[in-house]
Amino acid sequence: MQITNPILTGFNPDPSVCRAGDDYYIAVSTFEWFPGVRIYHSKDLKHWTFAAAPLNRLSQLNMKGNPDSGGVWAPQLSWADGKFWLIYSDVKVTDGQWKDNHNYLVTCETIDGEWSDPVYLNGSGFDPSLFHDEDGRKYLTNMVWDPRVGNHPFYGIALQEYDPVQEKLTGDIDIIFKGTEHKLTEAPHLYKKDGWYYLLTAEGGTTYNHLATIARSRQLRGPYEVRPDNPLLTSWDAPDNELQKAGHASMVETPDGEWFLFHLTGRPLPRRKHESRLDNRGFCPLGRETAVQRVFWEQEWPYVENGPNPSLVVEGPDLPEQPVEDSRDFHYTFEHGVSSDFQTLRIPLGEDICSTEARPGWLRLSGRESLTSSFTQAFTARRWQSMSFTAETKLEAEPVTFQQSAGLVNYYNTKNWTALQLTWDEEKGRILDLSTCDNFTFDQPLQEKIDVPEGSSVWLRVTVDVHDYWYSYSFDGKTWTDIDLIFPSYKLSDDYVEGGGFFTGAFTGMQCQDTSGRGMPADFAYFRYTEKPL
Repeated sequence: MQITNPILTGFNPDPSVCRAGDDYYIAVSTFEWFPGVRIYHSKDLKHWTFAAAPLNRLSQLNMKGNPDSGGVWAPQLSWADGKFWLIYSDVKVTDGQWKDNHNYLVTCETIDGEWSDPVYLNGSGFDPSLFHDEDGRKYLTNMVWDPRVGNHPFYGIALQEYDPVQEKLTGDIDIIFKGTEHKLTEAPHLYKKDGWYYLLTAEGGTTYNHLATIARSRQLRGPYEVRPDNPLLTSWDAPDNELQKAGHASMVETPDGEWFLFHLTGRPLPRRKHESRLDNRGFCPLGRETAVQRVFWEQEWPYVENGPNPSLVVEGPDLPEQPVEDSRDFHYTFEHGVSSDFQTLRIPLGEDICSTEARPGWLRLSGRESLTSSFTQAFTARRWQSMSFTAETKLEAEPVTFQQSAGLVNYYNTKNWTALQLTWDEEKGRILDLSTCDNFTFDQPLQEKIDVPEGSSVWLRVTVDVHDYWYSYSFDGKTWTDIDLIFPSYKLSDDYVEGGGFFTGAFTGMQCQDTSGRGMPADFAYFRYTEKPL
């Protein structure tokens, strides 16, 4: 059985893999998108399906007002004592000298059950991880943030015992690892094998010089020695590798003793003829994705097979292959609610904002704040998962002021997006207009606004063709008109966004805004996302 990477396409970063019996699970970061954390399930490590979004209520996660790329960083999932344990950060401040974050623990006996309310752990740094030792004791590790001027902000990896009876951290806090010359040491995960404690970390920053470092010790609290031929995994010295940004990893062992490493990766847009990866590694609008590598052991150290550079195709485990339905054509209707492929920004949207009951068979969004808001947007969207796809929807709305609009949005964050919207003009009445936000510079590039026939529904479509995308519209769902404006895909990527420190990916979805405060309703009949062969 061969596995082709990435195994989780589109924005699915910071994978934490966990085995419970014969079942495998991966938890990934969601940042400001709600519900928090996405968990995927597999029986064979090749075929993965969505399993749960455990942080689905405000008592577990309230990100209202969180900055772009704040929220849930690097969750860690484990199975012990007959239940799942999920550790996560909620990062509230990302700019400046501080990273204000809070680390929590939730548990559940089943992956898709109702997860507990959170136990507060600490706030000393992000990327927390829980290790269950062989004697039953439990320990939390996380990177420690140092805000002091002149110091490197990544202070080291801290370890402290967690008491599950008292539900709190207890005892001494030790810095067990200060990292290597690559710096930015984060994402700690502990493993125990053959009397050794292995500490897996990410270093180098989560862009093109990212890597995974492995260290070991006979004692839990160290000292930890780094493998002499570090790193365990990286793409930095392989600019032509299709899997870039390789790092931030976790490992799992199968019942037959096979080991696999799951890691984040980014796939840059294909280079144009005049481009060199040595000069510019490119742009990844699909965000950071999840890939897998086979691991072997030598002299009591783990190594990536064919490594340390990631392989596009790897030999899977000695497990029966269990294919799952893998359609690339998703036709979403709303008779039974909104698909789990869709998320909202920062908070859940109640029936007063996002309803499939107000008009049965349709999704009604009642207008709220603009696409630049970090508080309440009436916007629901799904990931770009391919470099070539179309997405379309049918819309009905009756704006009566220019402050009301609804339509199809392609979005990276509050400062980078484009939108084709049904809105209102004093002279023409209902019109279609394009709005763009490019690193917080705004434009409405249509020279002539598009008249919308009275009483007509509006069909909207976006076509993404690798480097470019454009919008189309129809008033009957059959005859389509392309808008003669081309947008570059690369502008919806971490690598383009001004200021750095952003970690999500491109989304496409449905939005309604009403800055007049009247809550204009907009009804969407369906949403269709269809991937095309490259």
